[in-house]
Amino acid sequence: MSRIIAIDYGAKRTGIAISDPMKMIAQGLTTIPSAELIGFLKKYFSGEDVELILVGLPKNLDNSPTDITGLVEQLVQQLKKEFPGKEVRTLDERFTSKMASKAMIDMGLRKKQRQNKGLIDEIAATILLQGYLQP
Repeated sequence: MSRIIAIDYGAKRTGIAISDPMKMIAQGLTTIPSAELIGFLKKYFSGEDVELILVGLPKNLDNSPTDITGLVEQLVQQLKKEFPGKEVRTLDERFTSKMASKAMIDMGLRKKQRQNKGLIDEIAATILLQGYLQP
């Protein structure tokens, strides 16, 4: 059974989450430097069957693009070119970082742990994916 991977792309870091094979549960996978994303995905896809790549598309509250929206759109085109056998979709990622920060508080993480931006990115990708998996 195949999985779904979610990407919370940033200029410096990228959070990644993966679904279980039944596509019911999202779990954080890792956070990597954004420059290493394509290489990481090639390696990951060689060992795991992934049918769909979800990419969080950042937008402002008024639905206008953010300063990183253009980079994300370039990434989507690159993913389609690099992985032609995989479906690539974007998903509105507004509020995922704020939801990730709140989730970290709710989990009881200390302030120093909550300042780990890599962990925030990974949790944001997980929230993005879980939102997609739930009808």
